[in-house]
Parts: sequence; structure tokens; C-alpha cells
Amino acid sequence: MTRQLPLFSAEAPAAPLPVLDRRERGTAFYALAAKTILNAPERTGAGFWSLNPYVGCEFGCTYCYARYAHRYVVERARDAGRLPAAELPPWCGPRGWEAFERRVFVKQHLGAALEADLARYGRGDPAPIVIGTATDPYQPAERRFRLTRQALERLARCAGLNIGIITKSPLVVRDLDVLRRLQERNDLAVHISLISLDPALVRRVEARSPLPHARLRALGRLAAAGINAGLLIAPVLPGLSDGARELDALFRAARDAGARFVHAGPLRLYAGVRERFLPVLDAAFPHLAARYRRAYAGRYDAPRAYAAALARRVARLQRAYGFPIHPDLAARDAPRRPPPQARLPL
Repeated sequence: MTRQLPLFSAEAPAAPLPVLDRRERGTAFYALAAKTILNAPERTGAGFWSLNPYVGCEFGCTYCYARYAHRYVVERARDAGRLPAAELPPWCGPRGWEAFERRVFVKQHLGAALEADLARYGRGDPAPIVIGTATDPYQPAERRFRLTRQALERLARCAGLNIGIITKSPLVVRDLDVLRRLQERNDLAVHISLISLDPALVRRVEARSPLPHARLRALGRLAAAGINAGLLIAPVLPGLSDGARELDALFRAARDAGARFVHAGPLRLYAGVRERFLPVLDAAFPHLAARYRRAYAGRYDAPRAYAAALARRVARLQRAYGFPIHPDLAARDAPRRPPPQARLPL
């Protein structure tokens, strides 16, 4: 009897992702082989190259837009059999974004991937490189894995780059030595992210992030060391952190810490972020929940009128405290008077 030829060759089952570490609170870290580490502008739609040593973040900020992308990384790993269902938290289900702070992927072979990417980067448009656009590069895992430092050490061998770093973590001061070397031959800006000076508010919306005083102390150490560092107030939360008094206090604290700049931007509610952030409003700030749902209905960005009013308020504070003002904000702000209300209308 003639044997039929197999239509498809038998494929070996996918090997599960190696588990590098597990934390008592339930967070697991998986090794993810990285063939590339720099994301080109045409891939992300942004005006810069992005570099993220990790996928997912232990800080677990409820408003983080990166939850949207993390969902697909989790689902691809699960569907390929590399992340068994038993490895997913019982509350995760099909919504992979909920594993954002519980299932963190550590990009292995970062050095080789960055080396190859820099050759590709050098042949194209030398747009800025921003580290930490979709995960905090100095989240607690960096103490062990040191991937961010590895990337910075390689970039410090380059010249003429424009590099930005975004982090909430005081751990960034660990790398003052390499930051100094990096800044000697490149344009560098370190953005310390902080949405409010109110520890209670920060703790409600950022589950495990460093407290405000720790971030400001780190900002002061960076500035004292001559690093071009400033404050990133993002996202500004309507009705919670956008008040004139609250923003003024943040600008004053930034100036006192020696910040070179302060930037701010409104909340964006991408798909996957709503499911995490809106229940927080329902539980902690019920008086705002319905207003948020109306304002962000059918959209992910803040209403245009609100965003413009916030931009004008930020530009006035930048001017008052001697920080650089974006030309577009300055022009937009010039003919307008400050709104009388302390809170901006959503």
C-alpha cells in the first residue's frame, strides 16, 4: 500500500519562555529573545526611534497607554504556546493588557540587537532616540537585569545622537557615570515623570511607583551632576491634577530641584487602558467617572478645547518659572487671558 505524503511537516511544539524570576506579589519575568531593539518612526508613527528594554512594567500605572501594546505581546506568546494558560493570572482571561504589571518580558541579547540596529539607524534619518516610551526603563527589574545600563553604555560610544530618557524611578541616578559620558558627545534629556505632589493621588493611580519626594530628589541629583534633566507632568488628569494650584506647585518643585525644563500633556485613554483606569475612577473618584466617559466617548485623546486650555496654562507656568516654552504653545498662549476657574473644564 502506497503511503501518502504528508501535506505539512510535523512541527516541534514551541518551547515555553524561560522564567527568569518570580516575585512574591505574583509578578513573573520571562526571557524574550530580541532580534531588534530600536523601533523606527515609520513603525510606531512617532517622530522618533524608541527603545524599550522591557515589555510590561512593575509600576502598574492604571492610565499607562502601553497596556494596549502589551496585550498583543501576551496574546502572541500565549497563542504560540510559549506562555501557557497556567502562567496567566486567573483574572487575565483573553485581555492580555491586564497582565501588564504581572507578566514582564525581559529582552535578551539586547547588546547584539542594538549593535545591528545602530548600523541601520546610521543609514537613515537620525531622528531622536527615546528610551522608555512603553515601559519604565528603570523599573525595579533593572536592578537585576541591567539592560538599560547596557544600552546606555553602548550609546555612549556614539557621537551626535539626540537621546531622551523617561522614567519615574530614582534608580536612574545609579547610572550618573554613563549619563555623563553620554552627554559629553550627544544631546541628552532625562525626563523624570511625576503627575502630582499628592502621595495619596499618586498611590491611587500608580500602584507601585516611587513617591513624589523620591523622584524630586533624583531630579535634584541629576541636575547637580550637570545632567540635562527636567520634569514630565504626564498625563495630566482632568479634575484631579490639572488645577492651577497643583500645577504651580509642581513647577515650583521642579525649579527648586534644578530642573532645566518642564513638559506636560493630557491623559489619553487608548483601548485596553479604559478597562483599567475607568474602574479606578468609579471606585475612588465617582463624581468624575461620568464626565470622563462623556469626554472620551469615541476617542482616545482629550477634547480639543481642554487640551488647548491646558497647553495655555502650562505655557504660562513655563514662562513664570523661567522654563523653555515650545514655540507653538507660546504663540497659542499670547492672545489669551488665564481662565478664572482653578480647574479646567473637561
